[in-house]
Amino acid sequence: MKRLRWPSWMPIDPYILLLLGTVGLAALLPARGTGADVASGASTGAIAFLFFLYGARLSTREAMDGVRHWRLHVTVLACTFVVFPLLGLASRGLVPVFLTDPLHQGLLFLTLVPSTIQSSIAFTSIARGNVPAAICAGSFSSLVGIVVTPLLAAALLGGSGGGFSADSVVKIVLQLLVPFVAGQLLRRWIGGFVARHKKVLGLVDRGSILLVVYTAFSEGMVQGIWHQVSPVRLAGLLAVQAVLLAVMLALTWYGAKGLGFGREDRIAIQFAGSKKSLAAGLPMASVLFGAQASLAVLPLMLFHQMQLMVCAVIAKRRSHDPEAVSAEEPAAPARTAVGTGGRSA
Repeated sequence: MKRLRWPSWMPIDPYILLLLGTVGLAALLPARGTGADVASGASTGAIAFLFFLYGARLSTREAMDGVRHWRLHVTVLACTFVVFPLLGLASRGLVPVFLTDPLHQGLLFLTLVPSTIQSSIAFTSIARGNVPAAICAGSFSSLVGIVVTPLLAAALLGGSGGGFSADSVVKIVLQLLVPFVAGQLLRRWIGGFVARHKKVLGLVDRGSILLVVYTAFSEGMVQGIWHQVSPVRLAGLLAVQAVLLAVMLALTWYGAKGLGFGREDRIAIQFAGSKKSLAAGLPMASVLFGAQASLAVLPLMLFHQMQLMVCAVIAKRRSHDPEAVSAEEPAAPARTAVGTGGRSA
């Protein structure tokens, strides 16, 4: 009997399954009392280590090498840190019909997170777009997001129950900026080690995020936050996110075309400008929202999987565009004239 397989064009990220399993564990066995204190301390250390690794991995030179494509990078940054947040603010009108206040906060936070690097590059490559531009755009977005995302969160969420204060600013500096800068400064000496042990450190990276998620969702369970989310509200959130993703995919593609970018550049802009980073967003949410982080990261987790599934389909279709196919075809060999000894006419 032929085995049923999940379509390759509709990927389920295995890491999302691990995240959902971690959420389930927090729901069944939330950390309490001393265990919660230990988990919180470990989570704080894990976040600092994560951003240290981000700093050690991210090549500033790689991000800055694409300055000659400054129009492309400005376009991606504008989509990530201007257009996305404006749409997030506009979604306030959907409260309370489709979204609750906490879910809208999470949705707004999602719009402030930097773009991804890995999936932007992967989908740009599949669609036969400008991969070097996608690498630079993703790296530059991550670099800018380390500073801009917390500042935007403080400005846009501070007045809506976000609880931002001088203490929050200190936490952002100590847990995010200081480790990141330390990683950048030490990259000259430890960059080789980090590159050689990429796989092992990647596991540590992802394990740290799982710890952050477990701690955040445990706090949410203990405080009864999850009683605020009904199946109807969850369906409303998914519908709003589907519209948000569709709008951004359309704006990045047709907007880039209107600005005069070629096909390969438009592909890089679409995939880098319409995505949000789960790896960067989860630790930031833990620092910025504290006990409320569980609801704040829910929209980001759902959007992450949605963007993977939709962009996989788009990338596959883009790879079959006539322009892409013709660019891949080898040039026709020169004809030889009959009776000339094989020499071309």
